[in-house]
Amino acid sequence: MASRLSKVAGLLAALTALPYVCLAQQKPMVMPLVPAANWRQMDSTPFPISTVTQYGGDPAIEHEYGVKTVELRTYQVGKIPVKVLVEPAADGTSAYGLLTFYRPASMPPVKGVDLTYGDASGSLMVRGRNFIRYVRPQESPLSENDYQALLTFVGGNKLSENARANLPTPMPEKNLLAGSEKYVLGLEGAKRVLPSFRTDLIGFEQGAEVQLGQYQTSNHGTATMLAISYPTPQIARIRYGAMSSMLGVNQDRGAESIYGRRHTSFVFLVLRADNSETANRLMDQFNVAQGVSWDQHYPGNKPFTVQLAQMLLSIIMLTVVLIAGAVVAGVTFFLSRRFARKFFPESQWGRSDDDQLVRLNIKY
Repeated sequence: MASRLSKVAGLLAALTALPYVCLAQQKPMVMPLVPAANWRQMDSTPFPISTVTQYGGDPAIEHEYGVKTVELRTYQVGKIPVKVLVEPAADGTSAYGLLTFYRPASMPPVKGVDLTYGDASGSLMVRGRNFIRYVRPQESPLSENDYQALLTFVGGNKLSENARANLPTPMPEKNLLAGSEKYVLGLEGAKRVLPSFRTDLIGFEQGAEVQLGQYQTSNHGTATMLAISYPTPQIARIRYGAMSSMLGVNQDRGAESIYGRRHTSFVFLVLRADNSETANRLMDQFNVAQGVSWDQHYPGNKPFTVQLAQMLLSIIMLTVVLIAGAVVAGVTFFLSRRFARKFFPESQWGRSDDDQLVRLNIKY
């Protein structure tokens, strides 16, 4: 009897504690992904474009992507300073081009931070139209958490939807070698990434833009895929014709063979492909769709207050023009009636308002 009572008491105790156990299990455990290190910006100094040579850059390359000046910032946590070089490019696409040009194939993406690559020497990032270089200190090494907190502090974790939509369409990912994709906007950059190609035939002076990547082929070799876009199909047709005649496009010449095709305003070329079948499989991955969009005027580097003042001034000027138009229309109407009354008194327009009224002479 006593054992039976002890079992019943134990069961009641378990049922009484069960709700508290469930509540304890439902309570979430919050763990910060990146500790918020106490980073502070110590200074910010503008420098000429030649400063990029001290951080692994080339002024000729930066110039092709629209960089005119750079900004050197110093961030500090505790007693550890970190140099950050900010390069404002012509637009977000140009900043992305700088990232692809300078990113070595061995530099992996930083987990949890969009469009950012890094290794033990530093990191490369794109935010808006800014290409950002981080120089990681070697004499006073940072922890991974503190360093990633700096990346988040400067550029945030995520790109905005608008910034992401304005980036170039990535190259097809199938068999693409990591870190091989490049986005080139000028002849100097093209010479660096395509040293054995007649880059003068591309036509950067006519608005050409080049995306390229290295692809693994079936026999464990590599082929270079070029996607060249032009402002109009007419320019693309002329440029493709010049390449075909000068480079012998689609002629089997062994390792020196170049295969290609044109689609509207795009020209696709494959260098060092095994054969035409391999080249065609690479080019078949591209699906070209046409669309029409309006180009918006870029406001430049003007402060927001200046842009707001210009907008208000434009509104005032528009109001003055509308008032002036109304005054001119009223004066023209009045003078035309006077003119018609003097020279064409019998016309409907020349009669006075009193003559056109219908009078009812009703007597009471």
